[in-house]
Amino acid sequence: MEGEAPAFGVLYDKYQPSIYRFIFLKVSHREEAEDLTHQVFLSAWEHMGSFHHGDVPFVSWLYRIARNKVIDYYRTHKAHASLENVPDEIIALDAHTANQIDARLQLERVYQALMQLSDDQRDIVIMRFINELSYKDIAHALGKNQATVRVIQYRALARLKKFLS
Repeated sequence: MEGEAPAFGVLYDKYQPSIYRFIFLKVSHREEAEDLTHQVFLSAWEHMGSFHHGDVPFVSWLYRIARNKVIDYYRTHKAHASLENVPDEIIALDAHTANQIDARLQLERVYQALMQLSDDQRDIVIMRFINELSYKDIAHALGKNQATVRVIQYRALARLKKFLS
């Protein structure tokens, strides 16, 4: 027990930004994303005793918790999304105003295309291309095999290409 809190703090520092990004892209509201991210890590802390390193990677376990928290959130809240609330640090724009406007319009277009995907497709695209998880980690997080993840990703990218062309 004595060394667990500092060790968990290191894991929190390492994974919090990517879990927050994942959740934010699913709920589109900073406060809700912060609350849900907090809930993910609180749940992970409370259930650390049930986590066995050999079963799944820790990051996959966190994404599974995060995904379940988002599902629970949408069960109790009406789904609505708006890019007006996207914080600048998520978009990471450093260009002049004209470039910022163009980038925001492109981001909105991509976001709208993402919203056309199924939940599994959207989760895989976010985990793979935004948070840069491996197929193995994504498969563990979603409870699917790697081949299935690759097929879902392929279909998601085909749909995105169709929406964006």
